[in-house]
Amino acid sequence: MSEPYRIEHLADLPPVKCLCGETRRAFVDDAAGVASMHLVEISTDAQTHYHKSLTELYYILEGEGEMELDGQRHPVKPGDAILIKPGCRHRAIGRLKVLNVPVPAFDPDDEWFD
Repeated sequence: MSEPYRIEHLADLPPVKCLCGETRRAFVDDAAGVASMHLVEISTDAQTHYHKSLTELYYILEGEGEMELDGQRHPVKPGDAILIKPGCRHRAIGRLKVLNVPVPAFDPDDEWFD
């Protein structure tokens, strides 16, 4: 039986290109698929997208910018938390470092564009 926990050091994970810059993804390979955790460095305005199945929690760590949620722009800064439910069109704008928690775990096949 495997351990009922895992510890990852996000900064040590390999960066992966994503819609808005690059991300370091932890727990995406967990068999239960409960959630994953991503350290995202937003270096360019992201492309508007949505998810049909997953909910995302964003926590702004560094930088200032905006989150566009269903067409409305909202200023964000360190300490802000955002809940994004399935179907909400969203994107980050500006240079930000974000902790992102997709629930269930991130699935690249659940990124949709209009």
